[in-house]
Amino acid sequence: MRKLLRVALAATTLAVSGLAAAQEKIELKLSHYLPPTHGLHVDFTEPWAKELEKRSGGRVTVKVFPGNSSLGNAANQLDQVQAGVVDIALGLSGIPRGRLPRTTIIDLPFMTDSADAASQALWAVYPRFLAEEYKGLKVLALFAHNPGLIALRNKKVEKVDDLKGLRIRAPSVQTQALLTALGATPVGMPPGQIYENMDKGVIDGAMLPYDGFKGFKVDELARYYYDADIYTTSFYFVMNQKKYDGLPPEVRKAIDEISGDVLVARFGGWWDKWDKAGMEGVKARNGVVVEATAKDKEALRKQLQPVVDQQLAELEKAGVPNARAIYDELRKETAKRARK
Repeated sequence: MRKLLRVALAATTLAVSGLAAAQEKIELKLSHYLPPTHGLHVDFTEPWAKELEKRSGGRVTVKVFPGNSSLGNAANQLDQVQAGVVDIALGLSGIPRGRLPRTTIIDLPFMTDSADAASQALWAVYPRFLAEEYKGLKVLALFAHNPGLIALRNKKVEKVDDLKGLRIRAPSVQTQALLTALGATPVGMPPGQIYENMDKGVIDGAMLPYDGFKGFKVDELARYYYDADIYTTSFYFVMNQKKYDGLPPEVRKAIDEISGDVLVARFGGWWDKWDKAGMEGVKARNGVVVEATAKDKEALRKQLQPVVDQQLAELEKAGVPNARAIYDELRKETAKRARK
């Protein structure tokens, strides 16, 4: 009888321990490189974290580390999540350079006319063409911003020839190549360094969407803007795969429910909202915006086509043999969703 009691007691202890373990609190670390005032933090990462906490019944908490934290360096986001320093990361696909060459094909000139089209296109081609770039990662979303502009501190640019000789911050290899083709000198740097370098005269201007001018306070320095819808920039939102796999099924289910298709579909509306606020900020500071005509854009598209061809050829030589196929597929997907 005593033996039976000991067995029963042990079984009860194990059951209680198992229940306690099942209800153990889980803390996830999420990092990104943006200021805590940016739309990607205010409207996306913070609410996403709160929604996961809610769907898990409070079992999961998500601590968000923005750009002003020790984990906020733009160049470190991919390494941090791959190494498990953080569990989830939001970062720029073009930083560090060359790490996600397939994804950044969307950054080539004139690939899209909206954040929605670019984001949906990236997500549509991801399973077939981009997945191999994200080994060891659970991809929660891929997305891009609305076509960007060029902000300049002192020089008014009314045509692309006016860019010659100017030092301009570029967000990716692709945008660096297009600036070189237009006679400008591209300077690579994370967006958080733009203000200081423009203020000191290290650079004459920077490529950013409207929301970035407000988010990184570039509108405080820039007087002129050139808008030709030339480029976009892509982003990733990923989780360490081992961390994801080790979570309880119900937590994985909650993450899946607020990521993927449902999340990607929101970036277009978000970016329209953020860009509107950025545009209003530029106007409030009396910024001068020169919009390229349809004729100018078509001429620019033809002028930059050799840049596209060269970039794709270089990718093929560097180990992406289907670079042209990815480009064609992305073009097809963005065309389906063009604003027109």
